[in-house]
Amino acid sequence: MSNIVEIRDLHFSYGQRPILSGLHMDFPQGKVIAVMGGSGSGKTTILRLIGGQVQPQRGSVSVNGQTVASLSTSGLYEMRRRMGMLFQHGALFTDLSVFENVAFPLREHTDLPEETIHDLVLMKLHAVGLRGAAQLRPAEISGGMARRVALARAIALDPQLIMYDEPFAGLDPISMGVTANLIRRLNDVLGSTSILVSHDVHESFAIADYVYFLSKGSIVASGTPAEMLASEDPFVKQFVHAEPDGPVPFHYPGRSLAEDFGLGGGR
Repeated sequence: MSNIVEIRDLHFSYGQRPILSGLHMDFPQGKVIAVMGGSGSGKTTILRLIGGQVQPQRGSVSVNGQTVASLSTSGLYEMRRRMGMLFQHGALFTDLSVFENVAFPLREHTDLPEETIHDLVLMKLHAVGLRGAAQLRPAEISGGMARRVALARAIALDPQLIMYDEPFAGLDPISMGVTANLIRRLNDVLGSTSILVSHDVHESFAIADYVYFLSKGSIVASGTPAEMLASEDPFVKQFVHAEPDGPVPFHYPGRSLAEDFGLGGGR
């Protein structure tokens, strides 16, 4: 099975602050791959590197055999046309209707006639169960419905690769389950590859084929959801079972309490 995305020996920093170090990752065609880890572990940065928004200091990210960092501006836009992105919290255009939000990428990236765009938008909205809400504004629908509209927009161009940035954040349990099932079903129907950045263990494990766990910018474990549930790795156990004590500390690293309060050094 071919890989849509390959990451090799990737290193990335924001200024002097290292974010990712020595990553090797494969994202095969037709699979749902979850990238998990605590806040600040570099999960969203991986999506930005795949999309070409930032470039690695070392190593490479390739999409369909093309090294992203070497693409021209026109080549980058052409690559992005084959990608769908579900942003955290949806990021819908608040002044546009549900219909116009989903139509936006079709109007931006194609020369299709309005009649065809109309039918395609209704088909995408029907796929996420919201054809009846086409003329409503984002402020008139629930948070879970807005996430489904964003999903319809992400698949408007039938992308080869769909990236999800915390798709379950802020959703109630029912909306979480609906969104998770849609991600899996749409991936299978479209034959796409889905990259799911999340810290929601239950929903991600229910739909993912493979999981990468990140901590401090490195991959500490990877495998199928079943393998991760059975893992004895201390980080995986702490994350999967939401244990307060483990390799991930509660306190951000810094000087000792005594030093900050001037109690050290014989004072």
